[in-house]
Amino acid sequence: MGESSALQAILYDRGSLRLLDQRKLPLEEVYIDVKDSTDGWNAIRDMVVRGAPAIAIAAALSLAVEVFDQDFAGTPAEAASFISKKLEYLVSSRPTAVNLSDAATKLQSLVSRTAETAKDAKSIFQVFIEAAETMLVDDVADNKAIGSHGAKFLQLQLGSSKNISVLTHCNTGSLATAGYGTALGVIRALHSGGVLEKAFCTETRPFNQGSRLTAFELVHEKIPATLIADSAAAALMNNGQVQAVIVGADRIAANGDTANKIGTYNLSISAKHHGVQFYVAAPVTSIDLSLPSGKEIVIEERSPKELLNSEGGLGKQVAASGISVWNPAFDVTPANLITAIITEKGVITKSDPDGTFDIEDFIKAAKFPKKKKRNVVSMFPLQIWVGMTLMQANKWAGKRKEIEQRSPLSVRSSRHVEIRTNALLHEPGRCAT
Repeated sequence: MGESSALQAILYDRGSLRLLDQRKLPLEEVYIDVKDSTDGWNAIRDMVVRGAPAIAIAAALSLAVEVFDQDFAGTPAEAASFISKKLEYLVSSRPTAVNLSDAATKLQSLVSRTAETAKDAKSIFQVFIEAAETMLVDDVADNKAIGSHGAKFLQLQLGSSKNISVLTHCNTGSLATAGYGTALGVIRALHSGGVLEKAFCTETRPFNQGSRLTAFELVHEKIPATLIADSAAAALMNNGQVQAVIVGADRIAANGDTANKIGTYNLSISAKHHGVQFYVAAPVTSIDLSLPSGKEIVIEERSPKELLNSEGGLGKQVAASGISVWNPAFDVTPANLITAIITEKGVITKSDPDGTFDIEDFIKAAKFPKKKKRNVVSMFPLQIWVGMTLMQANKWAGKRKEIEQRSPLSVRSSRHVEIRTNALLHEPGRCAT
């Protein structure tokens, strides 16, 4: 959990947390010490750390540092209550990012259950610390899975092209997560697979996460990339220079409507008009099934200074004094403009390209895969079935029969991923996991 040569927004060892001050990038690489939840709240609110996954992890770890070796005289129930209240406070720092509230809810439930049988307050804190540390480790693994699923799915959809160029928005890489990234993780996977021709990134005004952070990561990783103005995206698509747009997400509603950095909606409209595929890449923790649609997503508004002053509000005044400002941090892209949603569990697709997603069924299938009435072809790898269409499902159903006749013993091998071909034949719009 210490330092490495890779870009890291979060440097953590038990009892110590340092966050890369992303406001100073790309010109300076400065880490600030976070000693408690108050420091964590300020770091999140002031965008020292940003990106939905990184925000959740930084919040949990800031509290983990606070309770590490803390002299707490209360009961286990009081310790659980202390943690719960601190988590509620941390959630108030950035309300739109569902990862933060989702993590807080799960951690609150964990300490509450632990308090029922714990003998002392210290054991409550220990359980919380271990859970926060697990979040850090799991996020990297999840991001690599997102990258793998996304790269394979894009190649499948684009006809196994070896010259794929993509456009991304805001920052969704190592700086926005515990490592590797979500949308930028897909780009990394395409690059490592030798099929990425070029990555284009928007500047992402007004805080310039694209020009300051994404460009910084792409240069650091030696990925061929070009920076464009936000307003140049439609022209880029019109010139036929990109085959796909890949963005992250701060909150995804049950129907697939997605809240992401302001300007994402613009890109989705341009992509639809120009016939460019539009993908959202995010962990399942970004999905909020309690919201039926994006209309219920609360959109955070940022300080007017981010528009009135240069450097995202930190520099000199550039706008006329007295002008009113509307500065939403996010917008909502309707599900009908999204081609597919890439998660660590697989790729969520839909039967109607202009329709919405059935994410709840996808999540249920991911958690509780069907055990009965299934036909399994175990010797094919994961990329064959992720996001499989009806035509592809029929193809592999025929291949299954051929293999079963040749080698019945190959069925149900525990070393390979199982393919639920029957489910796909009946539900061609979804990826089963």
